[in-house]
Amino acid sequence: MADSQLYELHASICQTLANPKRLEVIDRLRDGEQSVTELAEAMKISQANLSQHLAVMRQKGIVATRREGLNVHYRLSNPKIIKACDLMRQVLLEHLEAGAELARG
Repeated sequence: MADSQLYELHASICQTLANPKRLEVIDRLRDGEQSVTELAEAMKISQANLSQHLAVMRQKGIVATRREGLNVHYRLSNPKIIKACDLMRQVLLEHLEAGAELARG
């Protein structure tokens, strides 16, 4: 794969993750799979709204599904997604702390 293709793919995934609700989905799935109903209740959003987010995430390969009767269960497709999000969160917290220290001066 050429570097330019990899950059395009990377940007596409980052764009998909550039949504607070999608980041919350990742956080809620860190301990294992959950049904759409469980996720919607925990996140306090409609199942229709959640389903739209999950469809985008599934298309990009971020989440995978398992059907059980009428219920669809979602899980993260790769545990490294959690590591990537946690690492970015640490960078942001360090950035915020540095800004606060400058403000205290």
